[in-house]
Amino acid sequence: MPVRQLDPVLIDQIAAGEVIERPAAAAKELVENAIDAGARRIEIRLEQGGRRLIRVTDDGAGMPPEDLALAIRRHATSKLPEGQLDRILTLGFRGEALPSIGAVARLQITTRVAGGEGHAILVDAGQVGPIRPAAMAQGTRVEVSDLFYATPARLKFLKGDRAEAQAVALVIRRLAMAHPEIAFTLSGDHLSGFDLPAEAPGEEGLRRRIARLIGEDFTGNAATLAAERNGFRLSGLASLPTYHRASALDQYLFVNGRPVRDRLLIGALKAAYADSLMAGRYPVVALFLELDPAGVDVNVHPAKLEVRFRDAEGIRGLMIAGIRDALAGMGHQASSRGGEAMLQRLRAQGITHLGTGSPPPRPLSFVFPDQRLPERPAPAMPHAGFAEPARLSEPVGGPAGGAEDGEAGFPPLGYARAQFHETYILAQTGEGVVIVDQHAAHERLVYERLKKARAEGAVPRQPLLIPAVIDLPEPAIAALLDQAGALAEAGLVIEPFGPGAVAVQEVPAALAGSDIVALMRDLADQVSEWGGSESLAARQDHVLKTFACHHSVRAGRRLRLEEMDALLREMEATPGSGQCNHGRPTYVSLGLKDLERLFGRS
Repeated sequence: MPVRQLDPVLIDQIAAGEVIERPAAAAKELVENAIDAGARRIEIRLEQGGRRLIRVTDDGAGMPPEDLALAIRRHATSKLPEGQLDRILTLGFRGEALPSIGAVARLQITTRVAGGEGHAILVDAGQVGPIRPAAMAQGTRVEVSDLFYATPARLKFLKGDRAEAQAVALVIRRLAMAHPEIAFTLSGDHLSGFDLPAEAPGEEGLRRRIARLIGEDFTGNAATLAAERNGFRLSGLASLPTYHRASALDQYLFVNGRPVRDRLLIGALKAAYADSLMAGRYPVVALFLELDPAGVDVNVHPAKLEVRFRDAEGIRGLMIAGIRDALAGMGHQASSRGGEAMLQRLRAQGITHLGTGSPPPRPLSFVFPDQRLPERPAPAMPHAGFAEPARLSEPVGGPAGGAEDGEAGFPPLGYARAQFHETYILAQTGEGVVIVDQHAAHERLVYERLKKARAEGAVPRQPLLIPAVIDLPEPAIAALLDQAGALAEAGLVIEPFGPGAVAVQEVPAALAGSDIVALMRDLADQVSEWGGSESLAARQDHVLKTFACHHSVRAGRRLRLEEMDALLREMEATPGSGQCNHGRPTYVSLGLKDLERLFGRS
């Protein structure tokens, strides 16, 4: 078959496969055009998930008839006046969206400029109709009907109407978050929709828009970012490590106002939370990166979701440091979800019936102080490693155990009142109560101490008078010896000791007296799973977390009141102590009003 020039309509249909792959892509392109046109209100209407209809109406600048005729031609655009791809200041710039949509659907554009007359044009599967007069307020209305009817094969790859509608909603949410100064309305079948008013410029307006889109509970459990480096500026909100989701859908990343799903930024986000978030969970973020347009290439893919940075390492470093510094600034704070979840469980078990005169649906058992509990021997444990406990008469607010209800001067985590089940600490605060998981909290504190020691130099070591010899399978020994350097940096020195054994020569000073055999067996399991992509710092962090777990005070250990208060004070002084090394909360808090509601007192 001889080489021949393809038909222009067929060329457009082929190119549309990259630009318009589903209704969400078409909606994204149309809304971006409205934003670039200076719109202050944008309305989006869907039918059948966008398959039957996508209508986008804006109050932007509109187009005169001569521009309308060019707008439906490929590579015709008003957004590159100087033809420079290295300083793109608009969301659109390729001039492909409208002709691509018109090649695979029925596209009608109605537009009017200020002081002019309205005009409309219809493109049906690549066939362009004449421009005709039309009634229209200032702005532009674009209607896409029967998407992909001209390329039926593409219809087979679409999901159900509900899934496609939700994909459109996610795209619009991202654009609405990036532009809080614009009012957005989304409606249609299979959608809950939204009507977002325009917000005032500035941080408060952005925060309100984020709260409307993600929820007030997010903004109440997030750290505010404001970091700058080498001309880059990072701002926005990042959730506490104890506030997370099962998917990454609520991770909103923007570069110069453009929503992106960039691998570099996603990787930096993952690295920033690697030290504090449990596996399989994802933080919630709304992060805005601003930099000179010349420092980022947005012309990577027709969908414009990927970008490339000139200073990729600088951007990555800014994101990791900015997020970690913001989270550290939150101190010991943990998500409020823990207390809310506790209240929900109590209500589910009938606790809300207390004080109402109605019997609970099942018997409740209580343990009173005068009841004798069976003695349970405390396990032999190494020294807990607490800071020297403060004398009970010294803390602000009066002696622990003696502060009256409502007395001012309680520290943030209050004063310890009791330990129950030899696992949890009950503390009274100025506004309610706090319940602390003693093992999880102390594990985090020990880990932070070890990290601080490593940052200040080598982790202090203690040579063993008699090396500890541990028998392990050969693959485990090989894996440990391969990581001997990383282990030594963390304070653990090991050597081979004949076939089937390894000798521990030195341990971190903080681990003196720990169960070295159990520690080495846990480490052997971990290092066997390490991949080649993990950095030395990440491997050292894994080691330190294991050290902290083995050195921490265990559940089942009875603590004196002084030890409990010392633990609370150290938590207050340690950033990140609101979650353990696995991302779970170390404490939950209940307000006095919550307690009163449980007992029917309010």
